[in-house]
Amino acid sequence: MEKIEIQFTLFSAFYSPLIATMAAGFLEKEGIDASWSIAPPGVSAIKALEDGTAQVIQTAPSQAFNSLGKGEAPVALHFAQINEMDGFFISAHEPDPNFSWSKLEGSEVVLFGGGQPLAMFMYACHKAGINFGKLKVINVGGAADMDKAFRAGQGQYVQQQGPFPQQLEKDGAGHIVAQVGPQIGPNAFSSLASTREWLATDTAKAFMRAYKATRAYMIETPAAEIARVESSYFPDTDQDVLANCIATYQQLGCWTPHVEITPEALEVTLNVFEHFGTLKERYTYEQVCVQPPRG
Repeated sequence: MEKIEIQFTLFSAFYSPLIATMAAGFLEKEGIDASWSIAPPGVSAIKALEDGTAQVIQTAPSQAFNSLGKGEAPVALHFAQINEMDGFFISAHEPDPNFSWSKLEGSEVVLFGGGQPLAMFMYACHKAGINFGKLKVINVGGAADMDKAFRAGQGQYVQQQGPFPQQLEKDGAGHIVAQVGPQIGPNAFSSLASTREWLATDTAKAFMRAYKATRAYMIETPAAEIARVESSYFPDTDQDVLANCIATYQQLGCWTPHVEITPEALEVTLNVFEHFGTLKERYTYEQVCVQPPRG
């Protein structure tokens, strides 16, 4: 068995296409013994590629913008998509079937403090025709801290990735009122990345065969079955909540049949970061992405 280490930047059900390569046995069928970890707070998973402690990472094509902005060639090559849509939700304390994005103006909203989650949220506000500057933004830390703060009564709304909002609903502590993804549409949101050297190996080809099979599995398999298979990866989440979350992502269409990152999707991500104000120039597809290993 070939051994590889997979490192996640963030770990949630949103990244089920990568989680299920392990949980559903697709990597094992290809002769790959995979272990996994989560990047420490404040440390990029790119570091794990640089020091060789991981061969595949869950990240985002926008991560390359940091290196490119410094005039450096990125270490990580983004070779396949995980999600082609933003997977964050907006929840309120009470149900609101008449929610509109304009209600966020003047409201207290618990948001991520920076990075892609904030960039995408600000672009969604722009697309929805509202003034982000009119939101009363609350920053309390990472995903778990945000969940704790909202449950304690902070904010009128909270930005979360599944399965946090689905667990909120089951616990009666919040109600999903909107999804960010449909406001933006398809984009190069999250990706698999590795080094050029590893992508040239037979193991990389075997990994890609497993990943393609997993993508089909994610589309064709009932959410409840996927949740059962992945349940050990989410010990603090009720299995029916996990199934609800996975079903929502299936319906969102973020797990498309194709695995490559498309130039069109990357263009939208460039639009997002241009609006965010951190993009120094519009980079080419070849500067950020490569095609998946074949064979």
